[in-house]
Amino acid sequence: MESNPRHRLVPLAALLVGNAALALGAWFVRLADSGPVAAGFWRLALALPLLFLFARGEPRPAEATSRKLLLAIALGSIFFALDLASWHVGIGFTRLGNAALFGNSGSLILMVWGFVAWRRWPRAREWLGIAAAFVGAAILMGRSFEVSAQTLIGDLFCLLAGLLYAGYLLILQDARRALTSWRLLSWSSAAGLPVLLAIALFLGEPVWPHDWAPLVALAFTSQIVGQGCLVYSLRHFSPLAIGLALLTQPAIAALAGWLAFGETLGPIDVLGMALLAAALVIARVAGESTEADEPDTPGSRET
Repeated sequence: MESNPRHRLVPLAALLVGNAALALGAWFVRLADSGPVAAGFWRLALALPLLFLFARGEPRPAEATSRKLLLAIALGSIFFALDLASWHVGIGFTRLGNAALFGNSGSLILMVWGFVAWRRWPRAREWLGIAAAFVGAAILMGRSFEVSAQTLIGDLFCLLAGLLYAGYLLILQDARRALTSWRLLSWSSAAGLPVLLAIALFLGEPVWPHDWAPLVALAFTSQIVGQGCLVYSLRHFSPLAIGLALLTQPAIAALAGWLAFGETLGPIDVLGMALLAAALVIARVAGESTEADEPDTPGSRET
């Protein structure tokens, strides 16, 4: 950690800008005239040249990549692609604020996995986080069901995306130790492209867009600005600061949903979002003690 507060201004700005850019990704998915899974394909494909460029600037691995590691990357890439497909489908059916919260549920899932892996019961604050997560999720899903059964299905797709993303992180634990951040992201993105394209074609989605602007903006915000800012800033902050910064994502997504799509929030919605958001912060902090998450991995939707 840097001791001079003035040296923290640039990393802090990068952390907030990165989370804000990721939050806007859901808005661009809505605006895209391709299918939602196809939007995930283009999100990676358009960003891939820059991802490989950034990877080239990082140090090369000290040892040759083993076959076991390559198989883990291949399996993790499938989870990564399924995560994007599920989240993008969910965005189309639920409110943007809900999508941001449930899509980031990987932090909670990793916290629970940590209890299993380290064979211990949750501590007091962790029980509090679990309880807040259940109550907050119940409120938001109940409100979604009041609007439409399709809205509830959207929440479930986003929750599934969080589960798949946690699986992606767990599968690639060893790879994240052996490879640099940009190299791993570029490899997993390249391997995930055919999976996303196959799913989009299987679902009969329109793949080739008429308007490229939302997809270019999606690739730029989610993969370049969001990812780049987070890779730079995460090593400067504690898990608590990272967790608190994560809360800007659902707030910005909810604001975008209100301004662009008229998605209003009542007091009970705000309560549910606050409970679930608090649970994500607690999970982020707990990840430091359970070691279910790596220091350079935010546990949020950095991808």
